[in-house]
Amino acid sequence: MEEKFEDIVSVPSIALEKSVDLTKKIGASATTTSHYKRAKNYWTSLGPGLVTGAADDDPSGIATYSQQGAQTGLQLLWLALYTFPLMAIVQEMCARIGLSTGRGLAGNIRINYPRWVMYSCAILLFIANTFNIGADIGAMAKGVQLFAPKFQFAFLVIIFTLIMTLVQIYTPYERYARYLKWLVLALFSYVATGLIVGLNPVTLIEHAVIPKITFSTNQLILITAILGTTISPYLFFWQTSHEVEEEILHGKTSIRLRQENVSDKEIRAMRIDVWSGMFVSNLVMFFIVATCAAVLYTHGITNINTASDAALALKPLAGNQAFLLFGIGIIGTGLLAVPILAGSAAYTVSESFLWKQGLYRKLKDARAFYGVIILAMVIGLLLNFIGLNPIKMLIYSAVLNGLVAPVILVPIVQMTSSKKIMKERISHPIITAVGWVIVGMMTISGIVTIYSLFI
Repeated sequence: MEEKFEDIVSVPSIALEKSVDLTKKIGASATTTSHYKRAKNYWTSLGPGLVTGAADDDPSGIATYSQQGAQTGLQLLWLALYTFPLMAIVQEMCARIGLSTGRGLAGNIRINYPRWVMYSCAILLFIANTFNIGADIGAMAKGVQLFAPKFQFAFLVIIFTLIMTLVQIYTPYERYARYLKWLVLALFSYVATGLIVGLNPVTLIEHAVIPKITFSTNQLILITAILGTTISPYLFFWQTSHEVEEEILHGKTSIRLRQENVSDKEIRAMRIDVWSGMFVSNLVMFFIVATCAAVLYTHGITNINTASDAALALKPLAGNQAFLLFGIGIIGTGLLAVPILAGSAAYTVSESFLWKQGLYRKLKDARAFYGVIILAMVIGLLLNFIGLNPIKMLIYSAVLNGLVAPVILVPIVQMTSSKKIMKERISHPIITAVGWVIVGMMTISGIVTIYSLFI
């Protein structure tokens, strides 16, 4: 026990020791007052975009990235670079909708599309999110068991579900938003892991920039899984609603106030926030793939099914520190992503049925909204007790996300290019064109996923 505690305490020192040469210049410049203030102002300006991007790297996503690195090495590392602008463009569209209309995504779909479109989006998203919640809660429990195997799985999933549900309901939004923002730092445990194992920068750059595809069935499935993991439906709804929550927090308590007071400065700040968040998301993806490729793939360990499998496989090959960082990241990312999965489902269902909604409201003022959160969390919890193993839950959630994404992307692209809805805040024609390309890619991704699993 003392030895394990010493290993945990040693982690920051080892990460610092390995990365000191790389960060020397940055550290020297950051010591000046002007650089410090600039960095502080930048961190303060980040919000919904940063949190949304970080939430994309949930335990399910970590498992997908680990599989990619372990099975194909660095061959698909380029996906981290090339999916970055696609992901950022979609999330910027969602943020633009929230800022310009003063409503969440589901509210805009309800107003501008037939009811069947709205209900389809709400039902599909709720189902996909609950499966994802179940898979992530199970992964978090397995993450704790890496360090404390005596804890029962059932006990852990119940405790995690209870804590995360109560935090969402009883924590004031302003404090809750800060809590989510600071949890983003948990993601950097994967960057530290990459630094500890000693990656080759030249090799990484080469594989990150030059795409390589073999068109094998297994590789196409992995590419499909990465697209489904990075461009996820729950992020669309969360991004839009989180932007609205931030506006309400700053005094714009009515839709009219939010619509009439959108400045160019706010749009620029939103863009910086969103692209920063998506950069962090893909940076973490990059390091997870690179770490598993450098350590697991090179040693012939390709049978990785969960994030916990990856952590355990790293331990004898890369050392205890890499194992600890990887395992801690599983728990930290789950604490960030699961509430966002439940929250995005609640926003979607509540706006679809015109219920009072918003994390800024108290329980007694938005019972149906919080009821959806509780229901999503409970169903996710129960999925861990009905005989579905974590691998199948990851597969099912990936399939559902792949099916839901193109359905929801169509109205997103249409709305952001409509002057009637967005007024002067419509997307640039080039962005709209890229949006339709993404719709096509996600449609093909969904078809490939279904084909690979059921045919």
